[in-house]
Amino acid sequence: MGKVVLFLIGLIFAALVGGAIYLIAYDIPAPTAPVERELDDARFPKS
Repeated sequence: MGKVVLFLIGLIFAALVGGAIYLIAYDIPAPTAPVERELDDARFPKS
């Protein structure tokens, strides 16, 4: 039982480290299409 728990903890740790390395190394491209949103006037109360 103890070895299984240690294996699962090691597997989760390896997945977290691998995911962090992937996010650090991956070059996320900027959006190519412009983003336009129409904001409703009700969201900004007049003071």
